Order: sequence, then C-alpha cells, then structure tokens
Amino acid sequence: MSREKEVNNETTETQAGPGTAQYREKYNIPKVEVRDFVLSEVRFEEDDGQRKMLGYAAVFDDLSGDLWGFKERIQRGAFAKTIQEADIRALWNHDSNFVLGRRKSGTLKLWEDEHGLGVEILPPDTVWANDLMTTMERGDVDQMSFAFSVVREEWGDPDDGMPVRELQEVKLFDVSPVTYPAYEGTDVSVRGAFGIGATEFFDALHRVEAGAKVEKDLRMISDVFSKVTSRLDAAPSEGGHPASEPERSQPVAAPSEVGHPAENEGNEGHVARHANRKRRLELARKVK
Repeated sequence: MSREKEVNNETTETQAGPGTAQYREKYNIPKVEVRDFVLSEVRFEEDDGQRKMLGYAAVFDDLSGDLWGFKERIQRGAFAKTIQEADIRALWNHDSNFVLGRRKSGTLKLWEDEHGLGVEILPPDTVWANDLMTTMERGDVDQMSFAFSVVREEWGDPDDGMPVRELQEVKLFDVSPVTYPAYEGTDVSVRGAFGIGATEFFDALHRVEAGAKVEKDLRMISDVFSKVTSRLDAAPSEGGHPASEPERSQPVAAPSEVGHPAENEGNEGHVARHANRKRRLELARKVK
C-alpha cells in the first residue's frame, strides 16, 4: 500500500488548535509531507561483520527556515507514539524498491531523546547497500529525509513575519538517506519557472494518481501542464537548437516507427508534446 493510500484510509483527522485549517488551506499543505535534515552525529559500526549506520534524522526545537511562507519546529515527543506503533521503513531516496531496514524485522531502530529522533539502520548485505554505506562514510550523502503525516499541530505567532508551525505529534512512514534535499535548488528553480515548488507538485500528482479527488490539486496540475505545453509549443520542433534543423533545400525524412534514438532526434518536440497530452488524458480519466 502506498503512503498516499495509507493516509487516505485513516479514520483519524489532524488534531489542531484554532486557525489550523485556514493555515493548511492557505499553504496547500498535503497529507503526506517530507522533511530533510543533515545527519547529526552520524557514525558507522560493525555488527556481526556488517556495517550499521547510527545518527539523528530530526532535531527537536530547531526553528526551520522558510517553508513556502511559514516556519516550523518539531517538539519533543512528536515521534514517541509512532515509533512504538508504526511499521516504519528505512529506504534509499524514498524508493520502496531499495529497503535498507524495517522496524518490524528489527533492522531499523528508532528512539527519541533530548536531542531528536535517533535512527539505527542495519542494511542488507547487497552490492547497492554496501555501496551506499561507503558513499555515506565518504560524506557524499549526508542528509536524512523522513515522510510523515501530522496528527497534532499548532500555529503560533509570526517569526520575521512568518507564522510558526509546531509539530506536536506525527505519524512516520519512512526515513531515508537522500542525495538531494526536498527544499533546496530544484524546488526553488521549479517554483520560479511555474509558480509552484517541485515537492508540492509531485505530492498533488501522487494524490491524484492514488484516486484522491482534490479540486485544488487538479487545478494545480492542470496549470503546470498548461505552462509546460505552451513552452513546448513555443520551442523549435526539430531538436531545439538551430544547428540541428535541416537545411531548407533538403527534404526532411519521415521518422521511422522503430530505430535508434539518434535517427529520430528531429522528432523530439512532437514526441514530448504527444506524451504530455497523453499524460493529461490519463490523469483526467483517473479523476472522473
């Protein structure tokens, strides 16, 4: 079961103080959220000949930076219940095809202390997992991300003009070492181009594909696809660069149905537009 379906099947609603519903609506906060932290006090140890990773995936009482117009802080005790009850996984880059550990099997251990959310992962003895551990020991991957939904939250007085969200209790789905954090460069560049962050867009897309019919998600996806389509339609259709366009005096050969990608290079613009329109039709059928 996907995280989206699991959340949609829950019967409990987010418990919150006055004004919370308005804040969630204003900032378009999804049911499933993701946060990133630099792995704190990470270390590697041997366990029966296997390396295991220990560190902190989240830090308590540390005020975040700007998250789409608000700031956020995780309170002590926010994970206390979920790490005792939920069957949490440790994944690589939030990919369920690469499971590093699982609470149920004992290969993932989580705890709370005064500092934050501690994690201990005993990864499988596989090539990809061993390669990942080596990459982390080198410091090439040094951030941990976790996926969650909110059980209890409160919104407080502004800090530098931004309201502060206090996470009091969350339901944890997975923890995951990540190559790129969710809220840096990529998100900023996509927001600048299309007026929305990458994480917001993909969260909405996942909800729609999971069967949720949320009007604001549909409007958001439709708006982004419209902007993408307009940019594709405005781009040169024969490969994108003037040098790749055939000379006017030369006939343009029709692309073959099957062949090497280089043989159909001039047809990329048409293929991209066709794939985009097909994707929109598929999404439309899902929400009817």
